[in-house]
Amino acid sequence: MTALALPAIIQGGMGIGVSNWRLAHAVSAHGHLGVVSGTVIDSLFIRRLQDGDPGGHLRRAMAHFPIPGVAEEALRKWFRPDGREPDQAYGMLPMYRHGVSVARERVTALASFVEVWLAREGHDGPVGINLLTKVQLPNLAVLYGAMLARVNVVLMGAGIPKEIPAVLDAFAAQQPAAIKLDVEGMPPADAPHITMDPIAMNNGAMIGALPRPDFLAIVASNSLATMLAKKASGKVDGFVIEGPTAGGHNAPPRGVMELDDAGEPIYGARDVVDLPKMVELGLPFWLAGGEGSPEALVRAQEAGARGIQVGTLFAYTDESGLAPALKRSVLEAALTQDVHIRTDPRASPTGYPFKLVQWSGDPTANGPVRKRVCDLGYLRTTYAKDNGRLDYRCAAEPIDTYVAKGGTVEETEGRRCLCNSLLADVGHAQVRDEGTVEQTLLTSGDDLERIHLFLAGRTSYTAADVLDYLTAKVPQPA
Repeated sequence: MTALALPAIIQGGMGIGVSNWRLAHAVSAHGHLGVVSGTVIDSLFIRRLQDGDPGGHLRRAMAHFPIPGVAEEALRKWFRPDGREPDQAYGMLPMYRHGVSVARERVTALASFVEVWLAREGHDGPVGINLLTKVQLPNLAVLYGAMLARVNVVLMGAGIPKEIPAVLDAFAAQQPAAIKLDVEGMPPADAPHITMDPIAMNNGAMIGALPRPDFLAIVASNSLATMLAKKASGKVDGFVIEGPTAGGHNAPPRGVMELDDAGEPIYGARDVVDLPKMVELGLPFWLAGGEGSPEALVRAQEAGARGIQVGTLFAYTDESGLAPALKRSVLEAALTQDVHIRTDPRASPTGYPFKLVQWSGDPTANGPVRKRVCDLGYLRTTYAKDNGRLDYRCAAEPIDTYVAKGGTVEETEGRRCLCNSLLADVGHAQVRDEGTVEQTLLTSGDDLERIHLFLAGRTSYTAADVLDYLTAKVPQPA
């Protein structure tokens, strides 16, 4: 399937685990593009196994993984048939580092394969996977596992995914691939590469050529879209144009960051994408961020877009990965318009503005201050030590640790541990030694403040309900 043939509606790839295989399956089975999130998919996968794999879905998909022995080893190490006791901590994978072991990469590839395989099971609709460019170290293994499961589309934002098209070309031919590692304190020309060799990954297994998925870059400016269309390492098949009203990480405002009286970033005319120029590029594109309505779909297509990408409406469906109690609490607040979205310039350790949901029923609103722990490390920054060796730091880790690694106290102010909090959002919160449980930290787009118009009194709905709503005013072919 080419990007030109993709449907008008793309379901947003919301991590960690919000856009799970169930949601993507429901959307794809209805003929639109269902998308799974590849962010932190390996840690989510092993936590699901430790919780007993209810329904046996993971094990059903694992049986189809083509690299011998990998699924069996994962089951031996992580699967608990009776699940985990509520006060028992989850076992952990080693944090990613440059030059991570092949065994570690295989777990990541297996997790990605399982998510895509389950999303594709039993229908012919297209399935995509969404990754963050910023989370560099796991991405090659995530991509390879998704391609083993015959993913149709790869979507990537939160950075400049210039090298990814060549990675897809290489993996399709079962050839080694590499991307340059971003290293603070080291000239880009001297920085090492992250590499992955399918032959080493496959350990001699005979796996033939793989279908090359379409690549859609998620961008927030004409200049980035133009650069990628002309200078990416291979074919870019289209774009998702994401505005600052979208949930999760937002691109920072162009120019100097300025804040309004509420402490939120100010976006202006320079941050508005020129759609006629996008049309001139000649590649299909979809609009995202505040586009969750049938009127928005019509406007987007009239402006030359292929369609829209929608996240927030799908995030609260019955099929999404958000914990049911959390979904219901937010939707009940939304019915009374007691929900607010704050764009926080400090919350994310990445430095990108991050959308936070605020509502009266938030169980963590008046809770204790979280003890700083960085034990997942997906958002760590790689930096060069004085001796030239690589190390890793995160502005949300313990302050003394961060400063000892060359960071500043100022950089730690307001930072939140997204890795642990977002896993809590989907019902897989870590239990700490002192008995505390990681708290949730919910993100959504600005459309959540208007979701009451769609709900019409409901506090539960399905992905099919969203699709019926979005397509209600789309002109039908004669």
